[in-house]
Amino acid sequence: MTTLQVLNERAGGLDVGSEKIHVSVAGDRPRVFGTMTPDLHKLRDWLLEQKVETVALEATGIYWLPVYEVLERTKIKPIVVHGRHVKNLPGRKTDMSDCQWLATLHVHGLLRGGFVPENSIRELQDYMRLRSDHISMASAHIQHVQKALERMNVKVHDVISRITGVSGLAIVRAILAGERDPARLAGLADPSVLARKGARLVDALQGQWRPEHLFALRHAFELWEFYQTKIVECDQAVAALLQKMNENRPPAPPASGPRKPLRGPNVPQIEKLNESLRQLCGGVDVSQLPGIGDYSALLLVSEVGTDLSRWPTAKHFTAWLGLAPSSHQSGKRRGRVSRQRNRAGRTFCTIARSLAKSTDKALGGFYRRLKGRRGGLIANQALARKIAELYWRAFVKGLQHVESGLAAYQEKLHQQEKRVAEKLAAKMGCRLVPITTVHG
Repeated sequence: MTTLQVLNERAGGLDVGSEKIHVSVAGDRPRVFGTMTPDLHKLRDWLLEQKVETVALEATGIYWLPVYEVLERTKIKPIVVHGRHVKNLPGRKTDMSDCQWLATLHVHGLLRGGFVPENSIRELQDYMRLRSDHISMASAHIQHVQKALERMNVKVHDVISRITGVSGLAIVRAILAGERDPARLAGLADPSVLARKGARLVDALQGQWRPEHLFALRHAFELWEFYQTKIVECDQAVAALLQKMNENRPPAPPASGPRKPLRGPNVPQIEKLNESLRQLCGGVDVSQLPGIGDYSALLLVSEVGTDLSRWPTAKHFTAWLGLAPSSHQSGKRRGRVSRQRNRAGRTFCTIARSLAKSTDKALGGFYRRLKGRRGGLIANQALARKIAELYWRAFVKGLQHVESGLAAYQEKLHQQEKRVAEKLAAKMGCRLVPITTVHG
């Protein structure tokens, strides 16, 4: 009978909870530690006494992060594994058996560690995720603003596309200041809005000014403004962190092309963001890729870092993102298991949606062709996967490789469209003749 080879007899396993940490070395009898900071230091010292070289721990919520940060500063190598990949035997599920099972698998080299970015990238990730939370909570209060206006039958949000735009904010602030005249309120709007929707806007601003709804409007608007100040503070913290991360890096090379302007209500207000990102990424200007601007590039860097060589191929990268289909085969039966997209994968899906209606890019045509056959959801994921592959190649193989690949793809698409047009012309008894420009 063949036995499994022991690859590291000083490997450990940790089952991390909110109050207790169960630890086993090489599958031996577990020990229990607390989760307070002094307890984590005791755990670290005990593992060093046991001459443990590496430990495996499950990514359980956020409980594993303090343990990981304490251990990564020592000679012990922590690896984070997916709980689904280390399921224990049925009917034997306890915290004690979990840590022994992790240690046993780790001793025999049966565990693969997941991706954990370096400390500075994790810090940037925390700021960006907190900023995203503020944006989500601010948007909820904008819905409360619209609800209060609707209760007063003030239909300003039906006439103006965005209540947080210049015109919308001026009108809401005037209402809260006591202005009730519809004509004066409408006059605060932008001249372009008045030229197109002036009469309709005056009608929309005739409401029933009930005190309880004005009270709700004031609270919702003040809370939205509060979150705007917190978003600005996050931008300042991100700017300071980018400056700190770039202190010992060479200056960024000149931009490889025209900059895409930062647009949208939630884009970060960070001076020279594009230059800071190029310096952080070692000169790679990913904002030159289709659909990727400075904001989306900042989001992606905060999630995946700048060293994409950790994924051997673009297929490994897209699989980790959750954008590649997973296969399941048993005998002659083949099935598919959907992958769960992480934050970076969802960001690529958002980028893909921005390219869906583009008419000057081959990737937009790819989306529309696939959408006609398979539907919008599959087309969006397929386009997101293509963009993710370009993103990986930009870091690992360089932007020139990506640009040549895009040019070849566009030329291939052009030839395909030309052949289709020639076949259609021949079917109709016609012949395509190229247009020549006559100079005279």
